[in-house]
Amino acid sequence: MIKVDKLRRTFGPIVAVDSISFEVEQGEVLGFLGPNGAGKSTAMKMLACFLEPDSGTAQINGYDIVKDPVNVRKSLGYLAESAPAYGEMTVAGFLRFICDARQIKGADRKKALERIVPMCSIESVYHQTIETLSKGYKRRVGLAQTLIHDPKVLILDEPTDGLDPNQKHEVRQLISKMAKDKCIIVSTHILEEVEAVCSRTIIIANGQIRTDTTPKELKKEHNGSLDEAFRMITLNKVKSDN
Repeated sequence: MIKVDKLRRTFGPIVAVDSISFEVEQGEVLGFLGPNGAGKSTAMKMLACFLEPDSGTAQINGYDIVKDPVNVRKSLGYLAESAPAYGEMTVAGFLRFICDARQIKGADRKKALERIVPMCSIESVYHQTIETLSKGYKRRVGLAQTLIHDPKVLILDEPTDGLDPNQKHEVRQLISKMAKDKCIIVSTHILEEVEAVCSRTIIIANGQIRTDTTPKELKKEHNGSLDEAFRMITLNKVKSDN
């Protein structure tokens, strides 16, 4: 459902993403890991058609991100690292606005809102303005707009950022519950999250894929924890590249 082919993006002399290729199928939850500045968010923004690649391409649900970005956007749910929202809107007003943008109308809109509000546990703040919400609740609202059209492909950049431990547990359970029927990429710095929800792990550093395996195999290969394996891969590779 996601097929990435030699995707590359530069910013002036900086190579943010260096010709990466990988595929993700339905039923997989891919943990997309890397140190700050590794190229994770840039890669995800290209997949979500927020940035154009310099070269290469990708397909989401069969739609090409370069040739058919409108249908790519229609067919996926994207939660950005700092998901923007209109602070003066209430949560209810913002989600209705998202429904308008997604052309979800009438009975379908009612069903979508009745499904997503309890799913993201935002009933208690539904009529509050977004600017009055805590960071955790703002993140939940961002997740709600990502899921409201029930997309088959999800790209989630730091989905539990700002959530308390109980909220993180709820979101991880939600991702695990959705995993069977969807194709999901999760970018996170929380390695316990990877072990909790991800069936596969890609580690990127300096814009290049360093490893593509399962969390279990990654720990076995490096004879340690996921945290230790991450440090060994990213620090050793960065040193060897410099």
